[in-house]
Amino acid sequence: MANKEKKDWSKHPRVTVSGEKKLPAHGNITKEMEDRRNSRSHIPFFPRGVYFNTQASKDAIRHFADGVGDTNPLFRDEEYAKKTKYGSIIAPGSYLYTIQWVVPGGGMPGVHAWYSGGDWEWYRPVFAGDEFKPVGILRDVVVKEGRMAGGGQIYIDYDDGLYLNQRGEITAKELHHTVWVDRGSSGSAGKYRKIEKPAYNKEDWIRILESFENEEIRGSNPRWWEDVQVDDKLGSMIKGPMSVRDEIAWLMGAGSPFFRADKLEYDYEYRHPKALEYVEEMDEADVPELVHIFDAYARAIGVERAYDYGSQRMSWLCLFFTNWMGDDAFLWKMSGDLRAFNQMGDLTTFEGKVIKKYIEDGKCCVDIEAWAKNQRDDWSMPPRVSTIILPSKEHGPIVYPNPPQNLAEEVSKARPLNDLIKEGIL
Repeated sequence: MANKEKKDWSKHPRVTVSGEKKLPAHGNITKEMEDRRNSRSHIPFFPRGVYFNTQASKDAIRHFADGVGDTNPLFRDEEYAKKTKYGSIIAPGSYLYTIQWVVPGGGMPGVHAWYSGGDWEWYRPVFAGDEFKPVGILRDVVVKEGRMAGGGQIYIDYDDGLYLNQRGEITAKELHHTVWVDRGSSGSAGKYRKIEKPAYNKEDWIRILESFENEEIRGSNPRWWEDVQVDDKLGSMIKGPMSVRDEIAWLMGAGSPFFRADKLEYDYEYRHPKALEYVEEMDEADVPELVHIFDAYARAIGVERAYDYGSQRMSWLCLFFTNWMGDDAFLWKMSGDLRAFNQMGDLTTFEGKVIKKYIEDGKCCVDIEAWAKNQRDDWSMPPRVSTIILPSKEHGPIVYPNPPQNLAEEVSKARPLNDLIKEGIL
């Protein structure tokens, strides 16, 4: 075996926490961090690895569909899918979260981040068997004052995540919105503390179960462009009440950037000691992703109970559209912002309406304003506009969009992240 690096285990964060000197509870955003982040903008790169999957296998697509409660046979039934225009199982567009979720390389160790939404564009379907390579491009950072930071500064990081298939085609891209805020500031702000967990009685549960039973899946019945009119409403869709079970099901299908086992985890911590979050209430430190499982970790950053993943909620929005549009349509653009934390026990209701109908470069489009609210009538996702391409009785099957030429030119310049770091470019 090659010579191994001699590690100083006394500096490992697990050792630090168990000793007299505890791991610092929170990291702070510094001017050096800001400058480093801004110096990396607009340089395309291939990340060191993928988030979870490299391929859209039939099993992986089914696991992902299970993780969002999607029963559409197009994503799970091979015999059904063979009879569609695709000839095989395809994946919902949000499956690409399992390839790469947020773009790595923001350079804010020890600072808590929330994925707060994104703007998707898809250009081709995701077929079973497709293989993907992600490309990241850090874009711009906007500094604002925010209640979640107790009136202090929050940093909104905008980055493009792109997905190249095995033919080198840009299948899709998402402009991610990520909020960075000092963990200490967010924990002390307490905007989302002391919110009581909702209780549901017998009548509530009957309404919830009926809503799931009546969820419409358009499927093989085409939704023709000519039959859709402005002000048409989309039938409502519910999710929840949110539970840890939902989060585990999501992780089984979508993967995790932080949950590693045994040696893999401890080696990662040695290399990235600021990745851990110290939770005084439990007197322990572990990965910050546990805010989605344990209430104490959520309370440490100012939220009363564990809450959902942002990509999970965006995938529900994608499901809302694919249920409505049918197999022969194509979700081109999807925009969503995440507002209220979707905490354990919360119920989320999606609704929408058609606001525009038009033809663009041969594509028969409808723009849909969609939103989601919780049982307290808070905006879980405020109204945002997305675009679906529908088949037409007059103009024929859908026409797929193409990625912008300037985006293709940027992607052609992408290089491995390690090489860019070695050369001092990133």
